[in-house]
Amino acid sequence: MAHEPRVRIIRDSAIVAHRNLLTILRVPTLLVTATIQPLMFVFLFAYIFGASLGGGQYREFLLAGIFTQTVAFNAAFTTVGLAGDLHKGIIDRMRTLPMSRLAVLMGRTLSDLVVNVLSLAVMVGCGYAVGWRINGGLVDAALAFGLILLFAFAMSWVGALTGLLSPTVEVAQSAGLIWLFPLTFISSAFISAETLPGPLRTVAEWNPITAVSAAGRKLFDNGAPPSFVPASGWAAEHCIEYAIGCSLLILAIAVPLALLRYRKVASH
Repeated sequence: MAHEPRVRIIRDSAIVAHRNLLTILRVPTLLVTATIQPLMFVFLFAYIFGASLGGGQYREFLLAGIFTQTVAFNAAFTTVGLAGDLHKGIIDRMRTLPMSRLAVLMGRTLSDLVVNVLSLAVMVGCGYAVGWRINGGLVDAALAFGLILLFAFAMSWVGALTGLLSPTVEVAQSAGLIWLFPLTFISSAFISAETLPGPLRTVAEWNPITAVSAAGRKLFDNGAPPSFVPASGWAAEHCIEYAIGCSLLILAIAVPLALLRYRKVASH
């Protein structure tokens, strides 16, 4: 039947995702990293820098940026996990099984999406502890979390491609973060992009992390401190549509490239 290949891909992806989640349970330090690091950023920015940036109102502004930064950084789990599977020979063993190439990568990205859901749940609890609140409606809040998780899924595919391109696990660990730090901090995740100079402001205004952060703030109805210069321009005015479009564009580019790279490395 025509739908059988799709059913097989879904079933195989679920099996691979289950295997990856079991690995996390057996190595709990991986889960600790996914939850403790974002909490450190929350307390660092909320209380060490936040006092000079707007206090309680800055904490409301901050959380959507922290959510976005965390799911972007969690793409490193996909990078390192896939690179580890590749160099341990697990990918070679999967290649001998009657399963889709897409299922191997989909299983990895879906398991890391579950990790992102858990990270977000922990950060929501932490956010409420430091004074953050969802001031908008429940539907808007659900849309905000859905948009953040869509971005997380897209970034996981970028992580998968990076892991497949990395010659060693050690290189994957560095490559998974070396481009994420400037991408995250040249944005409005933590500050107003309007305060950045010249070319940096342009980069920040069109940065997908800026768009996802701004869309989250809009849907959560979290305002910026009075001292922050309001964002302007098309990307700021259409941040929700732009954030969705960026995530879909990343998926449209990263998924086929990752599949092509997987075909190449799995045939060696």
